[in-house]
Amino acid sequence: MRQKAFLLLIGAAFLAAGCTMIPKYNRPEAPVPAKWPSGAAYKQTPRGAKDVAELPWRQFFTDERLQTVIASALQNNRDLRVAALHVERARALYRIQRAELLPTIDASGSGSRERKPAVLSDGGSPKTSDLYRADLGISYWEIDFFGRIRSLEKSALEQYLATEQARRSAQILLISEVASAYLTLAADQENLELAQSTLLNQQAVHHLIKRRFDTGLSSELDLRQVQAQVDAARVDVALYNQLTAQDKNALDLLVGSSVPVDLLPEALSSVTPLPDVSPGTTSEVLLSRPDILQAENLLKAANANIGAARAAFFPRIALTTSVGTASSDLSGLFDSGTGAWIYGAQMVMPIFDARTWPALKASKVDKEIAVAQYEKVIQAAFSEVADALAQRGTIGEQMDAQQSLVDATLASYRLASVRYTKGIDTYLNALVSQRALYVSRRGLISTRLSKLANQVRLYEVLGGGGDSEMGKD
Repeated sequence: MRQKAFLLLIGAAFLAAGCTMIPKYNRPEAPVPAKWPSGAAYKQTPRGAKDVAELPWRQFFTDERLQTVIASALQNNRDLRVAALHVERARALYRIQRAELLPTIDASGSGSRERKPAVLSDGGSPKTSDLYRADLGISYWEIDFFGRIRSLEKSALEQYLATEQARRSAQILLISEVASAYLTLAADQENLELAQSTLLNQQAVHHLIKRRFDTGLSSELDLRQVQAQVDAARVDVALYNQLTAQDKNALDLLVGSSVPVDLLPEALSSVTPLPDVSPGTTSEVLLSRPDILQAENLLKAANANIGAARAAFFPRIALTTSVGTASSDLSGLFDSGTGAWIYGAQMVMPIFDARTWPALKASKVDKEIAVAQYEKVIQAAFSEVADALAQRGTIGEQMDAQQSLVDATLASYRLASVRYTKGIDTYLNALVSQRALYVSRRGLISTRLSKLANQVRLYEVLGGGGDSEMGKD
């Protein structure tokens, strides 16, 4: 009869273990407009733009060399490796907390010898007794009637999921940074080639003016002016040699190893164009960003901690049991008739604990903090996307204007050069036109880089580049 009651108690414990005092979770309203901003700076999404959710990073970055560099970074980058290790640690902590729901079964053995003095023995003479035991049982198992352990387990699960989302955020950021560093290197390589070609051209012109000066056909002013242009071009060549070297170092750091020379870009024009992406019709798409999901997981963890704080006001019930053998002779420990068992229950009812009410209050405040942080992350995400959309809406006009400027300065330079050659004009106008052409070409490279960087940025802030596979248990 006692054994049946014990089994019924265990069954009731398992049935009650599913109950918790966690408050019902309701996702806070997003504190941002439902639609993206509109105005002169915001243009309609180009036709054929792809949804970020359906665009893995390999389909966005289609350049084969860039794909190889990004894949190497995902394999070797130390920051991403640390983020992955944080996920493994959080998973282990979650499993530890979840294991609290299950009993811990231990095997134990003991042996003792006791001598009772005559004044304590029944027969009035000293007595020595031996006791040997071998047991298998549960030393202490808390029955989670009020969901304290379940609440802690839920909190640990959400914290684990938050670290997984943090890893996805780190992956997205790494892909974006590698692509941006790669494009910056390509732009500076193109600027270096432009500076080198300009230097060669200026040196040729300097040689020509020097010959004309020696024969009295050109003034010393023309010679000094072209010499200044040569020196300016030499400065730019040195500068872009420095920048390309630094860009390479930055790319190597992100990748986690030295990038082979055959994978480096020659110029922006050598990089495969990037596709346009769509931000969706509403800002609700932001809710799938890993950093927002991470903030929501932490909010759910704080909500679960309230359940654990509430359960602290109610009794804790624990079971103890063991089954084994006992004998006064070690050699007969496992003989027939030596079976022994014991089971019991313990209940601790809190009467006065000054920590419980402050702990409950603290858990509620923690949740309010988590709500504010969740809302702030959404607002920051909305601002990032809005900024990227504003740049995308105007970068096309900048490209057209910059290309027109290059064409105009090129025509001006050709006309000024012809006028000088025919003796109609001074070489100063040719120098001014040549310098304007050089500056406009650099501006065109910078604008093309801005366009590509904007596409990368928009892909990043919309949550592209992070795998959607979550850790499984």
